Amino acid sequence: MTTRRKFLGESGILVGGAAAFGAAYAESKVNKEMSDILAYKSAGELATLVASREVSATELTDYFIARIEQYDGALNAVVVRDFDRAREAARAMDSSGGQGGALKGVPMTVKESYDVAGLKTTWGFPPWKDMVREQDSDVVAALRGAGAVILGKTNVPLMLGDYQSYNDIYGQTNNPWDTALGPGGSSGGSAAALAAGLTGLEAGSDIGGSIRNPAHYCGVYGHKPTWNIVPMTGHAPPVAGVSSSVDLAVVGPLARSVDDLELSLRLYAGAHELLAPGWKLDLPEPRARRLKDLRVAFWHTDPSAPVDVEIQAKSRKVLDVLNRAGATVSETARPEVDLARGGFTYMNLMQAVNSSGVPPEVFAQNMKIAEGFADDDMSIDALFARASIQSHNDWANFNRHRVEVRYAWKRFFDDWDVLVCPISATTAFAHDHRPFGERTLQINGEPRPYFEQSFWAGLTTLPGLPSTVFPTGAGKDGLPIGLQAVSAEFGDYTCIEFARLMEQELGGFVAPAGYS
Repeated sequence: MTTRRKFLGESGILVGGAAAFGAAYAESKVNKEMSDILAYKSAGELATLVASREVSATELTDYFIARIEQYDGALNAVVVRDFDRAREAARAMDSSGGQGGALKGVPMTVKESYDVAGLKTTWGFPPWKDMVREQDSDVVAALRGAGAVILGKTNVPLMLGDYQSYNDIYGQTNNPWDTALGPGGSSGGSAAALAAGLTGLEAGSDIGGSIRNPAHYCGVYGHKPTWNIVPMTGHAPPVAGVSSSVDLAVVGPLARSVDDLELSLRLYAGAHELLAPGWKLDLPEPRARRLKDLRVAFWHTDPSAPVDVEIQAKSRKVLDVLNRAGATVSETARPEVDLARGGFTYMNLMQAVNSSGVPPEVFAQNMKIAEGFADDDMSIDALFARASIQSHNDWANFNRHRVEVRYAWKRFFDDWDVLVCPISATTAFAHDHRPFGERTLQINGEPRPYFEQSFWAGLTTLPGLPSTVFPTGAGKDGLPIGLQAVSAEFGDYTCIEFARLMEQELGGFVAPAGYS
């Protein structure tokens, strides 16, 4: 055991808040081992340290700021920094005393696309680079209400539309496992910052795997909630106005532990303020808490979107764990859905979301940048028409098919508790900033279309299902591999609990080398 002051000096924490708690607090003791792993403690553990006065919110905030300043130069993950206000908030928290909330004193970041009062929200789009928001998004407000200290915001791709995270405002974010590789997208900065120990917790968003594939590429946890159970106010393009929900899209947590996923979801899931007078969320508890009581289906790969053999091997490793535990498993059970038609419906609905609420000229410019069109290749009207549903009748037809798909999945989950499947076809891949149409990914030695892997995200996004990505260990190349555990609508705690059971069986988050 060492004195607390020696601990603070050895670990690089900048002392600044001990006086607020008096001499007894200043003389408290902290295990030296804690200083070695402080950056990788869960958000819940960090909050406990603050609540027990083993470390102050100010000291913890200064500690994570120092880590960002030390390590983020090579990553470029935390691209919007709000350190002065974070320190001010932490000092106020220390001065106030009291028990605080579930995240009291936890320094964290949020995805750049979330509104944070007084900060810019750009979605990586240059015409919006000066748009400062006046109030916090609902999720950020809930996190602050629980005591979180917001350090800043993390990087995204242009308009959140890529499996990589780079844009002309903030540049390129790198993967902490190998900076020659991308961290995923669109919550790429979120996952990179977590894996490098630069933040205690993160908030991301997902419509095409944007929470889930970065979690897989960086070796952290991510949860895509059931559609519309977390209010999305304050997570919309700066010109789109207020929205209570966005079709297909969700907001949700990324973390280094399963417990933090559940903690986050319980904090900010619930009714939007317009619905609150008559709407209440009551998510069911997990269907099972022991592996042997579970019914689990596996979907290792598919001809529509082949998956690297190493990722398939991890899926079969999970299958072996369940077999040994006595669970009921199947490698052939599938929902009765037309995959090709479902994919077509998903892509059309998603493109409609991407083009809604944005002026046609802004959306067209975005498409030209992303796809490499010259200014005179296509007119604004042609580009806008190409990516949007043109009438309410079109949307209604696609929506009717979506309802059919939802019923098919309901029937499937009447018989099964969890589906385990990939979220991406490969591990993290090299940066590639060519136009989308020129990009490919090597899958088992064969080039495949870049966006083909959206199959695995859209499979569960279209019916609005919850999905938790959990680490399964590294592949032969040393890069992390994650899988997604999917459950029925509103079965969020079932797939989170499954990830917790896997954490116990396989081990959880592992930090990349070079950040301790």
